Amino acid sequence: MWKTNLELMHYLNILGEKKPIPPYPHHKDYIYRCYRFFEVDNLFSFLTINGKFRLIKEFLTNRKYKISIPRDLLIDPTSSCNLKCKGCWAADYDRNNNLSFEKLDEILTEAEKLGVMDIVMSGGEPLMRKNDIVKLCRKHHKLTFAMFTNGTLIDEVFADEMVKLGNLNAFISIEGFKEQNDYRRGEGTFDKVVAAMDLLKKRDIGFGFSACYHAKNYETIASDEFLDFIRMKGAWFGWLFNYIPIGSDADVSLCLNAEQRRFVKEKIEQYSLKHKYAIIDFANCGHKAFGCVAAGNDFVHINANGDVEPCAFCHYSDSNINDKSLEEALRSPFFKKFRRAKPFSSNYMRPCPMVDVPEAIVELTKLEGVKSTHLNNPESAEELVRKTIPFADAWKTVADEMYKDLPKKEKRRLNIITRLYLRSNDIVNR
Repeated sequence: MWKTNLELMHYLNILGEKKPIPPYPHHKDYIYRCYRFFEVDNLFSFLTINGKFRLIKEFLTNRKYKISIPRDLLIDPTSSCNLKCKGCWAADYDRNNNLSFEKLDEILTEAEKLGVMDIVMSGGEPLMRKNDIVKLCRKHHKLTFAMFTNGTLIDEVFADEMVKLGNLNAFISIEGFKEQNDYRRGEGTFDKVVAAMDLLKKRDIGFGFSACYHAKNYETIASDEFLDFIRMKGAWFGWLFNYIPIGSDADVSLCLNAEQRRFVKEKIEQYSLKHKYAIIDFANCGHKAFGCVAAGNDFVHINANGDVEPCAFCHYSDSNINDKSLEEALRSPFFKKFRRAKPFSSNYMRPCPMVDVPEAIVELTKLEGVKSTHLNNPESAEELVRKTIPFADAWKTVADEMYKDLPKKEKRRLNIITRLYLRSNDIVNR
């Protein structure tokens, strides 16, 4: 199914082994493009993030539809989950919320037409819809699929199916070694997660890991010992998410203070550089990701209730996919206002309107029709900000110090490339 022309091949060095990367839509191509995206350091690498000058093609497509079309569409097929992790917003959701197979198929058909490249599934636990996921991957074989999964439902049969499909990958959630992981995710989950990793590594599936770091596990997550363990288990790259107190009953004690967050940032950057290993830390990668990528600038989220959100952490929306098309949702007043407001800070180490510049999310949600989508425990932006602003204020001091210490050349590069990126998207929003 996949092209093998050497001229189309890229390579990644994984644990000292040169791994060939089959062309899009193979799941390993998605990993390769993630590496490329977070390594942009000049105009040429910016223009060729997703292949030979594909960015220009994307710009022309955006102009055609007069909207920003994301490369990544994150969808929750279900809010159901076989775990109940402490502090997880999905645990607050109605466990009966699902997007039907027919609706998912309709969304993916439109996404493919618009030029979306990658479909990422979360939840809940997406593998509660295991059979539907397989059918969708087969039918929409021109798209790359990935899933944020707790890994406990990956067995031999499903791992073999992933090999056959080729365009499906997994980002397996793990939050440290056994004690730290099972503290939030439940007793016995660490052993199941490790077993799932072994199954995927044995089949040469280039899976990634996903970790939520918080006040009780951040030192472990950022440690060489843990990251070495994860790499040896076969993870080709990693996603890190800082804990955000989303929902009216969220546990604020799990939030990191500024020095803890700085510790993670510095340790992860040192490890990534030393091992040439991509670890995408959303809280601390704003300066590597053109600021905020939400609301259609590369990324958008649809929850299991159908609400179309700027990202998985921003639980506010003025559109529902059950009432309008994806194209219409991307053109919504909320999304347009969101995109036009970027960058939220001139310091790209403070990219997020939820946790870094929380006054921004208050202003963004002051639109008719925008509502909280946090189902069982909804909260206004003002209520969220009351929790996050002390952390944001403390981080501003630290982030400003770090930005001040950057070489002038690095600051100039950040400003030129980030503003070019945002400007190219802004043109189609006028």
